[in-house]
Amino acid sequence: MNVREPTEHRSPAAVWARGVMLALLCAGLAFLAASSTVHAELLRLMADSEKIITEHPVGGASLFFVLAALSAMLAFFSSAVIVPVGVYAWGKLGCLALLWTGWWLGGLGAYAIGRFLGRPVVAALTSADTLERYQRKLTANAPFGLVLLFQLALPSEVPGYLLGLVRYSVLRFAAALAIGELPFALGTVYLGASFLERRIPLLLALGALGIAFSLWAARLLHRRLAS
Repeated sequence: MNVREPTEHRSPAAVWARGVMLALLCAGLAFLAASSTVHAELLRLMADSEKIITEHPVGGASLFFVLAALSAMLAFFSSAVIVPVGVYAWGKLGCLALLWTGWWLGGLGAYAIGRFLGRPVVAALTSADTLERYQRKLTANAPFGLVLLFQLALPSEVPGYLLGLVRYSVLRFAAALAIGELPFALGTVYLGASFLERRIPLLLALGALGIAFSLWAARLLHRRLAS
């Protein structure tokens, strides 16, 4: 007999969003890197971008930083597409620093929106179903380990909005956010670098690893919440 999984125990769409986005990104990058002509043209455009950034170093870094922060607050926008430009302009370490700090501040911005502007604003920016599902499980007294797992399992804007709504400790959230975003920032930077170097097997392997890690974190989160 076919028994449907209860709605309460099904993973919401937000759980799959990070994996789906990563799969699409990797497929797109691999497709572009596979063509030597297209790849060479993209490198030329990046070289032009690097010249502009060199002429306006503060403005270029600030723009990249702001886009990274926005991507941590808005589900429909991803900064991953501009990471190859960042790696080309600042190298892996410089791009990682800008991306990670941008995501961190963007996550804090999402937390501030949830805490000070409340549910009506948050509901307009993210899934109301996801908010309701997790708000029943996560409170202001949630253990740090559970909050970190929540950060690893879902796109960064969801934990920020929700933990702001429930008034979770901002210092504990900031720490969980910093730790939780680091592996994804590292992976995204190395994806960008593997695209620049046309290392397609490495690019696909990194993407598969990132998807597997996200799904593992989501499964572990739901087992913890169910128990």
